Amino acid sequence: MAVNLAELILIGLLVDWVFRMCRLPGLIGMLLLGVVVGPCVLNVLAPDFLAASGDLRLMALIVILLRAGFELSHEALAKAGWRTLLLSFIPGIFEGTAVTLLGPRFLPLTTMEAALLGFILAAVSPAVVVPLMIHFIKGKRGAKKAIPTMVLAAASLDDVFAITIFSILLGIYSGHAVSIGGALAGIPISILLGIGAGFLSGWILLKLFERFNPRATKRTLIVLGVSILLVRAQQLLGNHVPFAALLAVMAMGFLILEKREHVAHELSSKLGKIWVLASILLFTLVGAQVDVSVVLDAGLAGLGLVGCGLVIRSIGVLLCLIGSPLNRGERLFTVVAYWPKATVQAAIGAVPLGVMVQMGRDPAPGHIILAVAVLSILFTAPLGAAATAWAGRRFLSVDESEHAALDAARESNE
Repeated sequence: MAVNLAELILIGLLVDWVFRMCRLPGLIGMLLLGVVVGPCVLNVLAPDFLAASGDLRLMALIVILLRAGFELSHEALAKAGWRTLLLSFIPGIFEGTAVTLLGPRFLPLTTMEAALLGFILAAVSPAVVVPLMIHFIKGKRGAKKAIPTMVLAAASLDDVFAITIFSILLGIYSGHAVSIGGALAGIPISILLGIGAGFLSGWILLKLFERFNPRATKRTLIVLGVSILLVRAQQLLGNHVPFAALLAVMAMGFLILEKREHVAHELSSKLGKIWVLASILLFTLVGAQVDVSVVLDAGLAGLGLVGCGLVIRSIGVLLCLIGSPLNRGERLFTVVAYWPKATVQAAIGAVPLGVMVQMGRDPAPGHIILAVAVLSILFTAPLGAAATAWAGRRFLSVDESEHAALDAARESNE
């Protein structure tokens, strides 16, 4: 395992540098590296390393969501306004519904099986979107209209809606009694409990930091530890209390930023250094989940279905932006920023297959669902990341006044 880790770090850094030199996001190279070294191509990763990949990916995702929280100022969220809420569920519903209706025409799936696939595909990937939005926020691109902040916050909520609807559909498909009204009501409860738990955790941590004044490195480790425990709490309470742990992680960072900005920037700086390693682990291990043979089985029909879903999703994004102050280029940026898929698809793409096997049903539809989920990662993660990076450089203007104001504020705090 240690040798695999060393190899991934060294090769991942090299691949990241090569892709950046080609003016492409480094995460594309790391995703492709994961595919190559994964079990379905070269198969050079040790079994114990692959067994731990789920926990490693989760820890890396926690790092990037914490950094996202430390960049979510209430001023920027106020600029983004209520459109953030619209973007958190309308594009996903559009895409999920489109795949539900079109799936049986493209693939040998029933309408219910296509619906399961639709809401697996409907979730945007925070692993791809959040690092890109943080990059733009730090560069003050689109800051005047808070465009990256709007996308960052909405993309994080998007997953809660998609996974909840998928869970409802899976319960119906498997024959379990499901209260649809109760499950849908659980969405706002999950969001509110997640935000509340994050705020409470952030407040307690600030009091402890003021009382004991640990070094910045120790503060960072404490914040990471609490974040992991919040995720564990979701796993323990998930069957009884709806609780969005990853949203809690972001909310904790948000509260620390609002109450002690200098502490938030200090922690964000430390997490930025940790992210160098975490990003390599996250993207290469997501890539390692890709089964190339399964992707080939899905074929052009699966790719066509993914493409149709993205088109309908993009229409949903544009509808959410009607009447907004965004120009055409900024709207295009928002559209392509909602394309990438990776984390959720890798996590739940195989769940329907497992249910079908457990119930003694024909597993063929489950294999098709998994194949299209994997295909969506391979197709949309590199394409979406590259398109978002290009559109951000091309259409998001740098707000120099915002930059100067923030620098002055940080100097006064110091």
